[in-house]
This record gives sequence, C-alpha cells and structure tokens, in this order.
Amino acid sequence: MNRISIPDSGSAVLALDLVKVIDDNSAYLSEVDGAIGDGDHGINMRKGFDRFAVLASEKNVQDASGGLILLGATLLNEIGGSMGPLYGSFFKALGRKAKGKDIDAQVLLEMLKDGMDAVMSIGEAKPGDKTMLDALAPGIDAFEKAINGGSGFADALNSLAAAAAAGADATVGMLARVGRASRLGERSKGFRDAGATSCALLLTQMSGTMKELLGN
Repeated sequence: MNRISIPDSGSAVLALDLVKVIDDNSAYLSEVDGAIGDGDHGINMRKGFDRFAVLASEKNVQDASGGLILLGATLLNEIGGSMGPLYGSFFKALGRKAKGKDIDAQVLLEMLKDGMDAVMSIGEAKPGDKTMLDALAPGIDAFEKAINGGSGFADALNSLAAAAAAGADATVGMLARVGRASRLGERSKGFRDAGATSCALLLTQMSGTMKELLGN
C-alpha cells in the first residue's frame, strides 16, 4: 500500500547502492557514448560515484536525504561536461525534497518531479530530444499513474523501472536535438543515448533498493 514508507534516518544505502550499478556498467556506458559522443560517460560517472562512496564513508552519512545531497554535490564537482550539473542537480533536488521525511510513494513522486524540474532548468532539453529525460520522464509518468491507479508502492516502483528502461531503448530511434550528438543530425538516429541509459540503470537500481527496504 502507498502509505508504507522508508524511514529517512538510516537509509543512506539508497544512494550508496547506486555506486555499484555505475561501477558495474561504466565500460558499457562509455561504449554507448562512444557511438555518437565523446565515449567518456561511463568513466566520468564512475569517477564521481566512486568519490561519493569515499566521502559518504568519511562523513558517516546515515540518512537518505543526506546521502542524496552529498551524491549530487559530489557529481557537480567531479564529473566534467554536461552530466555533472545535470545529475548533480537531480540528486540534490531529490535529497532536499526527502529531508526530514519518511519516503512513501507520494514523497518519492515529489522527489522525482523536483529532480526532473532541476534537470530541465539547466538546459533546453525536453522529452523526445534524446537525453536522460527520455528515461526519466516516462518513468515518473508510469510511477504516478501506478500510484494514482491504486498500485502498491513496490508495484509502482516496478512500473517506474520498466518505463525508464523502455524510454532509454526508445532513444535509438530518436534524433538528437541538444548536446554534442545534435551536430550529427540524422546520423544520430540508430544509437542509444548514454544519458538515458545511465538514468534508466540508476532508476532501476533505486527501485530495487527501495523494494528491499520495504521488505519486498
């Protein structure tokens, strides 16, 4: 049921679990990025997430909001190019919305919406432009529809992950309209977007971690 929540205190694992999925997929993310980009997406993401893991241990971060805010701040400082500001702002927005709250389905929805607003405030990208928004936006939409339709928290998290993954897959057929890949014009079609791919991986891992914290 949607009233079931994850206590903010003691849930730093929500951010820490994201480190492993980036570490495990860093080579793949750089390979995806290499098709129409610089080829360093996975390298830069791993650098930022690994640095976060060190800082979280040093600072003994215990709560979900503190972990997410620290993750965002670290990515802002450690990742070059556009992804540092985008992911940094995203995770800081999630953490700020979670501060002092137990995370239930409605709180998570508000967190994700604030995160997407933060991403969209940085540049001109919108869903359909072949960016991380093409995983994030459909994921949020599916999650909101699930909870509004009466699905339990865990089932809604499944919907979030599935829609984000499908959204990343759909970028193969999209024309890149912003960023480096946009210079390729029609040649940007036929390839996955690296940002959407990493976003789908992160949302899938986040969903899995939250289900474990819920006992599902």
